Amino acid sequence: MFWKKKRQEETDKENKPQTIMDLFQHLKENPDFAHFQHQGDHFSCWISFFQTLVDVDYVHRDVFPCIYDEKIHSMKDIQEQLPIETIIRAKDLSMIQSKLLEGYIIIQKNEADTDCLIIPSIKIQGRQIEKSEVETSILGPKETFVESLDTNINLVRKRIPIPQLKVEELRVGKISRTRVSVVYIDGIANDENVNTVKQRINDLEVANLIDATVLALNISDNDNSIFPQFIDTERPDRVSGAIYEGKIAVLVDGSPNALVMPSTIVEFFVAFDDYFLVWHIASLYRLLRLFAVALSAFASPVYIAMLTYHYQLIPKDLLGTLISSRSSVPLDPVMEVIVLEIMIELLREAGARLPTKVGQTIGIVGGIVIGTASVQAGLTSNILLILVAMSALAAFITPNYRMATSIRFIRFPFIISAQVLGMLGIAFCFIFFVCHLLRLTSLGRPYIEPIYPLRVNDLKDGFIRLPYNFQNTRPMVLRPGDASRMNTTRTHKKKGKHKADIDE
Repeated sequence: MFWKKKRQEETDKENKPQTIMDLFQHLKENPDFAHFQHQGDHFSCWISFFQTLVDVDYVHRDVFPCIYDEKIHSMKDIQEQLPIETIIRAKDLSMIQSKLLEGYIIIQKNEADTDCLIIPSIKIQGRQIEKSEVETSILGPKETFVESLDTNINLVRKRIPIPQLKVEELRVGKISRTRVSVVYIDGIANDENVNTVKQRINDLEVANLIDATVLALNISDNDNSIFPQFIDTERPDRVSGAIYEGKIAVLVDGSPNALVMPSTIVEFFVAFDDYFLVWHIASLYRLLRLFAVALSAFASPVYIAMLTYHYQLIPKDLLGTLISSRSSVPLDPVMEVIVLEIMIELLREAGARLPTKVGQTIGIVGGIVIGTASVQAGLTSNILLILVAMSALAAFITPNYRMATSIRFIRFPFIISAQVLGMLGIAFCFIFFVCHLLRLTSLGRPYIEPIYPLRVNDLKDGFIRLPYNFQNTRPMVLRPGDASRMNTTRTHKKKGKHKADIDE
């Protein structure tokens, strides 16, 4: 291992340019790299930039006219006359290389000089801010993150316009040097959580970083768990609300998703639209989602267990229907379930990969045709088809896509356990997952809080959402620097006083 690391370091040293001339010689192999000399009567210089990375219109409109001006006699004159605030003067070769590859212009007095002016002229390209496609919103804001990190930070800052909002930028990836921003409110976010996030990101030794979800997989507490430990969202309003709570957001350049940490399992079943509804309806929707999770995970396994081992538990009226429905089915219940589950997953995957309009048609028509044909062919029973369809629908109710995928996956261990030991197998499998969740953490914090450890205060915004006047403190699991969220006593007094004035 030592020799491998040493050999890698020697290779990196050989590939690294030793002088600025070596750097230019290497970059000249690219057809979009411009490196030329400006010869003027009073001043001459060398100019270098990538044409595909810089804003060419800006360069020709503002930068070149200033450099070619007769008043320019030195590098200092360019720095003073050019109407740009963030001009950098540097001699570090690694900085010059990285800035060139980010879309900056390099100006030198002589071609071999490392004393350069670095002028920002980055071309910003990307899609416009649009409506959410994954986390659709009926109520509330419709904006979503895009692939530009600066745009995403703007969407967060305009919702949290306070000087305490901190944005710390890190670089990840030995080759890509991807920009990663850690966003939190100083004084509210727990310092230990902030330091843990930055330490885990800085300790990453990867060649490149593609997306925020890839970052989440690399810095999560348990790499082998099928449950997501950080919430990924494309909604700026959800990220801003979490930051106000004392959480930490991580934004990655080139990713339209943000990571929110630490997270608990209950939060994966909370839609941000719940906060725009009255608490009665919001609580009902949350309970409905939890019921949907139970239905999705247990419907098929219970069907197998009861038909294989516990048919005595089936009511007599329903038993006759089941017998007649399965009379022409040649497959065992477990094979019948697995065949249908695989069909559902194939339809879901095909619908997701095909173009939108075609995918919707394939999903609807394919489900109807295959379901009807399988029943008529005697491969499945009508009752099982209904159960599997309900389980598939229930899995999609979960607001978070990654958690919905995990729920669909855990059906298969329950199906196998039900076939082996019946209801006892389902119980053993359930205990296994509960033990796993008890040991799981998110950024070192309990994953199934407020269930364990039991924190009654945090239950106010857990399985049900109580009115806002009951939620005067931030979640205890975050250990926030400022636990107070609102002063309900003063708010009610002022509201009561205002009402009394109106009555008078």
